[in-house]
Amino acid sequence: MKRKIIFHVLLLCLLLLTACGQQMTQTNEQKIQKTGSMELEYANQFQVDYYEGGYAHIMIEDGNDYVLIPENAKDTDLGFADATLLHAPLDSVYLAATAAMDLFRQLDALDAIKACSTKAQDYEIPEARERIEKNQILYVGKYSAPEYEMLLGMDCRLAVESTMIYHAPKVKEQLEELGIPVLVERSSYESHPLGRLEWIKLYGLLMGKQDEAEHFFDAQANAVRDLTKQLEEQKDTDSHPKVVVFYVSSNGYLNVRKPGDYLTKMIAIAGGEYALAGLEIDEENALSTINITWEDFYKEAVDADILVYNGTIDGGVKDLDDLISKNALFADFRAVRQGQVYCTNMNMFQETGKIAEVIQDFHHIIEGNDSGCSYLKKLR
Repeated sequence: MKRKIIFHVLLLCLLLLTACGQQMTQTNEQKIQKTGSMELEYANQFQVDYYEGGYAHIMIEDGNDYVLIPENAKDTDLGFADATLLHAPLDSVYLAATAAMDLFRQLDALDAIKACSTKAQDYEIPEARERIEKNQILYVGKYSAPEYEMLLGMDCRLAVESTMIYHAPKVKEQLEELGIPVLVERSSYESHPLGRLEWIKLYGLLMGKQDEAEHFFDAQANAVRDLTKQLEEQKDTDSHPKVVVFYVSSNGYLNVRKPGDYLTKMIAIAGGEYALAGLEIDEENALSTINITWEDFYKEAVDADILVYNGTIDGGVKDLDDLISKNALFADFRAVRQGQVYCTNMNMFQETGKIAEVIQDFHHIIEGNDSGCSYLKKLR
């Protein structure tokens, strides 16, 4: 009899403990509630939800998501079992996305960048170049072959990669196996130039500088809106000169911007029209550029009013003869015959925060006035 009583007492205690445990789990879950979301006006390649206690759930369009854990707070995945945990402060970052460096600069957060995949001489941002030369930011090799020991030695807390890492998936896997979280920066996939700039809000969150990020973005967005309105008012004709942005790849193809990407939107704001708007593209490929054959390029671009050579990949071309040396057919192009060929400077794609200024440069060349351009140089 006593044994039965003891058994039932123990069973009752076990049930009570289980119920208490369930209640405790539910209570803990209820303690961290979603409080809102980051307001994004243009960007569609990431989202952020805010939670009580300073936690944040970051969702990247490539399917990866992250939970930002505030400093000295308990670990939690907020119920997102596959999320990667990021622990603040993120004060030791490996930056393998060159275009993001300027956004960290605008946030006054370069101190958090401890390693990079771009050599000092290849940076057009003075502050970044100087830090790399002084080893305040360590060059750890190309993105496709970083020095893992150096990253471990600096206690790297986050690797920010460009979409080029998709071509080197084993590097991403190795970093993650070493305990280094990897976030792929997809701002180049944004369809609007201000969407690309709006990534500064994500970096502001990661760096604990959200107010600075909001202020910078709002100032640039207002500048672009004012410029758009100004250029619309200045138009005295419905004509829109046709512009092509391209470079000749090492395998002989023409690499061109896809219709509808952020750069072609900048051309439209500046008063031009992208000459390759009729290109057929693979919708499943989110890259902002595409390789096309010479035959297709010639057909679509031979009568374009302006050619812009993207010099950030192969160093560009120094004059018209240099361009024609890549293929004699360039001599047939209207823009070449009329002297309306330009080359981008290296800083155009690195100074991500200068969107209004780049649009103004495009407007200048569309209007036939290249004096004072900072990001485009005329070929003669």
